[in-house]
Amino acid sequence: MRKNVEILAPAGSKECLEAAVRAGADAVYLGGDRFGARAFAENFGREELLAAIDYVHIHGKKLYLTVNTLFKEEELSGLYDFLAPFYCRGLDAVIVQDIGAMDLIREVFPGFPIHVSTQAAVTGAYGAAFFKERGAERIVPARELSLREVKRMKEETGLEIECFVHGALCYCYSGQCLLSSMIGGRSGNRGQCAQPCRLPFDPGDGIARDILSLKDLCTIGMIPELMEAGIDSFKIEGRMKQPDYVYTVVSMYRKYVDLYLQSGREKFRVAKADLDILQGSYRRRGYTTGYYHRHNGKDMVSFRRPEKEAKEASFISCDKMQEKINGKLILSAGERAKLYIRRQDTEVLCEGEKVQQALSHPLDTKRVEKQMRKTGNTEFVFDRLEVETEGEVFLPVQALNELRRDGIERLKDAVLGQYHRELSAHSACGGGKGVLNGIRAKEDCREECASDSHVGKDKDRKNIPELSVLVTQEHHLKLVLGDERVDTVYMDAELGFLAAKGRRDKAQKLFLAMPYIFREDTARRWDTFYEEMVELFDGVLIRSLDTFQWLKAHHYPKEIRTDANLYVFNRRSKWILKEMKISRFFAPAELNCRELSRLGLSGGGLVVYGSQPVMISANCIRKNTKGCKSADGQMYLTDRYQKRFAVRNYCSDCYNVIYNCQPLVLLFRHEEVKGLHPAELRMDLTLETREEAGRMIRLYGECFKKDLTVSMPDMDYTNGHFRRGVK
Repeated sequence: MRKNVEILAPAGSKECLEAAVRAGADAVYLGGDRFGARAFAENFGREELLAAIDYVHIHGKKLYLTVNTLFKEEELSGLYDFLAPFYCRGLDAVIVQDIGAMDLIREVFPGFPIHVSTQAAVTGAYGAAFFKERGAERIVPARELSLREVKRMKEETGLEIECFVHGALCYCYSGQCLLSSMIGGRSGNRGQCAQPCRLPFDPGDGIARDILSLKDLCTIGMIPELMEAGIDSFKIEGRMKQPDYVYTVVSMYRKYVDLYLQSGREKFRVAKADLDILQGSYRRRGYTTGYYHRHNGKDMVSFRRPEKEAKEASFISCDKMQEKINGKLILSAGERAKLYIRRQDTEVLCEGEKVQQALSHPLDTKRVEKQMRKTGNTEFVFDRLEVETEGEVFLPVQALNELRRDGIERLKDAVLGQYHRELSAHSACGGGKGVLNGIRAKEDCREECASDSHVGKDKDRKNIPELSVLVTQEHHLKLVLGDERVDTVYMDAELGFLAAKGRRDKAQKLFLAMPYIFREDTARRWDTFYEEMVELFDGVLIRSLDTFQWLKAHHYPKEIRTDANLYVFNRRSKWILKEMKISRFFAPAELNCRELSRLGLSGGGLVVYGSQPVMISANCIRKNTKGCKSADGQMYLTDRYQKRFAVRNYCSDCYNVIYNCQPLVLLFRHEEVKGLHPAELRMDLTLETREEAGRMIRLYGECFKKDLTVSMPDMDYTNGHFRRGVK
């Protein structure tokens, strides 16, 4: 039996909201004036959002609110007061990325459906299972997943799965992009992406083109297989788009979902005229069917932006959209007038003035019906209306009008009242900061996290943090193994296990840095390495929650540490990692020194040197420009300012890492760094020659281990966000 699917539309404004509902959307998603990942959309203020919730509910639709930014410590206390009125009004779900925010919502708003944002970069059933354990009802997986992977996620978790079917595609795995943040200070994780990926880059052949700009997604021809894969919600991207775009796209997907449900796969065909209208609603980069049947490819890339074309705007009626209702009016002399109104399963009774016995001009039932049908600019219109009179009766027209108005208002209240919630005594107590401080994210959480018995606690007390090095090349590994200045070595997984065998003295810890992306093929490959991994390494550094859940399923017995891209922006997130038995977290790259101090780095780590990853992508620049060589390698992209961004392709797991054009260097910030009291300072060696790497290890060892004053070498570098941070 074919199952229906939700059509989920974007609403960046009130006009887009109305266009989506009119076009046949089952649900809409939008942002409020805080905490949404589209800071430059029009968005909705408090009263506008409350009205929007009522609007969709009157029309039998749903509304999901995006609160999918990362929350700084001082912001999380405002989340309760922000969400409380919408929770009470009946908001259908929240879309969340931050694990601290998710945990808070689950505690203070019982039963509030939580949808995991695509910003959380869930790439498989393991990651989905992690969020299921934390109370999520729906996953919006990474857009890079194949249809096979989406189907497996659905089958193995039973969660609702919401997938993008139309609109813009990011080049990077969502949530893993720091490009806009690093080069312009506008963070995608904070809803302010400036889209530098849409600018031209030269991949080394002297020809600049839009190598990081993907075509827009269009899967209308794939509706049967998408539905048969078990997808529960078709998500249309476009909170920055105009109402005519929303109306056109939603109406087309509505039409062809209904066609499939009525006629099946055999008779499913998308008419060329309809496809032209759909793709003509927004024509800038061309269209692709995305990753559902391919891992990557140059046919997905819009190397050059086409010339602007005039697009045909869809007509949107300005008439008010009204829901059909049925009614029965009973007029009996000596009794109060009774009006029964029903909409679906909701029925109300409204009583009016006492009906009089007619002396000369009794009411005509047809004229009464005509008068009662004048619902005007309300949300309802009568479909069937029965007028029943007993004898010759009379009631003033004004009384009929008042009865109709009161009945419709009562029906509206009854319909909307079904969605309303009350705050529990537990939630309502104190509100805002009181809630935060009164539950698990209470003030003493800071003290508990700060007093964790992590490795290196004694060094913390002396204010001498451990010095660690992450290595990605074999000459780096040979350089640091056995170096007394280096307490821990993180070895990139792609170096292979042979490099770890027969290694170093036991005083130096050796950790395995797991892949950034851990999809199902990667998990199967690592299943074969698991026993050897446990034997050779003192622990692992993980970059995805899919990896964490995989380790948990294997009952991994050693230390697990999280890298900076598993964002810990607030103390509640830090507390959750503690619950997960994570032994150490590395602070995110987008917090400044003051914010890191509020977070608390005692027991945590901080990256103080290295070329920082700014993009993780399933697409391959080498393949798309020079052809696939099925071998790891490195190349460079040059932007319009002649800045060079290194690109490394990881062929075993088929993804690219793009690094910032300048290495992070915090040597001149050593006093501020020490003042944060981190347990560990990490250097990331990626592009350096053996000589360059040796020089930087010497400088960092002298500065942070021996407390000596060092001279900065002549090189181009950045302080990252350590001073400036992001908005």
